[in-house]
Amino acid sequence: MIFFGKEKKESLVRGLDKTRESLFQRIARAITGKSQIDDDVLASLEEVLIASDVGVETTIRIIRRLEERVAREKTSGIDSLNRILREETEALLAENPAGGVTDFAAPLPVVPYVIMVVGVNGVGKTTTIGKLAWHYRQAGKKVLLGAADTFRAAAIDQLAIWAERSGAELIRQQMGSDPASVAYDALNAAKARGADVVIVDTAGRLHNKVNLMNELSKVRKVMQKVIPDAPHEVLLVLDGSTGQNAFEQAKEFTRATDVTGICITKLDGTARGGVVIGISDQFKIPVKFIGVGEKMEDLQVFDRAEFVQSLFEQRK
Repeated sequence: MIFFGKEKKESLVRGLDKTRESLFQRIARAITGKSQIDDDVLASLEEVLIASDVGVETTIRIIRRLEERVAREKTSGIDSLNRILREETEALLAENPAGGVTDFAAPLPVVPYVIMVVGVNGVGKTTTIGKLAWHYRQAGKKVLLGAADTFRAAAIDQLAIWAERSGAELIRQQMGSDPASVAYDALNAAKARGADVVIVDTAGRLHNKVNLMNELSKVRKVMQKVIPDAPHEVLLVLDGSTGQNAFEQAKEFTRATDVTGICITKLDGTARGGVVIGISDQFKIPVKFIGVGEKMEDLQVFDRAEFVQSLFEQRK
């Protein structure tokens, strides 16, 4: 279990400022002049949640839970709306608990522990890999990075910079090399050098769904020649500021490969933080990490209780 220190909590709260302010303004407009949680209030709240990129299906589920809660407890005062909304949202997220490794300091289930990172270009994939490496290094783990996004020279160079910053080792080849070959080399090097964690970058392209599926499948199969049960984690990185586009990317990547966890980045620069709730609910894949700033420590383990509290509790 990850316990939030004061500094991390403040970072999370700051990172969600834009989403929270937008959400409270919309809710305030929806309940102006109302004293009871009635059909009109729920209809307005539904519009608010959809506009906050929670997603239609998840919004409908939340509204139904609110209706059932109000009917069951016979609590219809408008002053209780925010509390009930917060509690029901957290309960919804609790239906999809995180699996795999979320505590960087905990013993790994297998060594080397192999993480394959997927996502389109521009979502913060390389930055996320660097920050993950830094967190594992801070926890005393030996980390090796595999630069298997070989279609862009910039991707390899950026990963080299993050490897240096985080204290991780890097396995790379020339631009245009076979990504599966890089992954193969990275896993062999990890075994030879006694690495605890291997994080493999992949190409961020959605230009052709069939090619994407084939490429990721090939990388996975080649990894398994070295370590039969690799990768142990497939982490999908999504840009929270893109709202509904993040949903579409999640659909494509979950069709292309067996995604086991999601990282949602750039939440500090957007009012669309509701996308975290919708993606977690609709894809039944745990949101494991969120990015709420540029600092290394601003990539945080996703704690649903802290997230919902920071999202729905008005700052004084």
